[in-house]
Amino acid sequence: MNWPIIRSSLIFILVLFSMSKSEGQISGALKIKGIPRELFWENKPKSFQVTPTSLQIISGEKTDMFRDPNVTYNTDNAPKLLFEADSNFVFTASVEHAFASKWDGGALVIKQDSLNWVKCCFEKDYTGAKRVVSVVTKGISDDCNSVEIKGNKVYFKIAKANNVITLYYSITGKSWYLFRHFTFDTSGPFKIGFLSQSPTGTECTVTFRDIYYSPKKIKDPYTGE
Repeated sequence: MNWPIIRSSLIFILVLFSMSKSEGQISGALKIKGIPRELFWENKPKSFQVTPTSLQIISGEKTDMFRDPNVTYNTDNAPKLLFEADSNFVFTASVEHAFASKWDGGALVIKQDSLNWVKCCFEKDYTGAKRVVSVVTKGISDDCNSVEIKGNKVYFKIAKANNVITLYYSITGKSWYLFRHFTFDTSGPFKIGFLSQSPTGTECTVTFRDIYYSPKKIKDPYTGE
């Protein structure tokens, strides 16, 4: 038997298997602790990592999700890891990144389609501040800059009760502050999940921890419970 040829063939097969497995991790469904359903990618990340306690998404250059009110900028190419949501839910996670470039951000998102979505974002704003930002898109995006955060980490909570959505932030993950409250009418199933963006930079590495999801309806919007 020609062992060198057999050995080379085996190595080639193993390389092909490794490549197929890597591609499957991008295109296939994923499981994350704290999320009861499989997740799937909308737009491919530069890379990602899932551990028992965290999710890391690295977005590439010129990645964003925004529909400018001036109708001069319209893009939805930021990598998003999403799952099908219930009609009522509470969804929380911490969001952390290095704020390297203007508009770099990590976010929790709700999306029905390309014209109807919500982005709860921790973003480097035009002044260089690390800021809690929310974008509600109903055909055209608004852009609401809220509180400035001194550190690189914040906690977000999104609560949906019927057609009302409430957004919260926290420094500790225990005491929550309501910063936006609005209606979001959906005509069909919608998805929620995680986003990383780098509209002006080369990449943005966002780490999500303390991930929690519950299909429950809150009773008090001021506490989110």
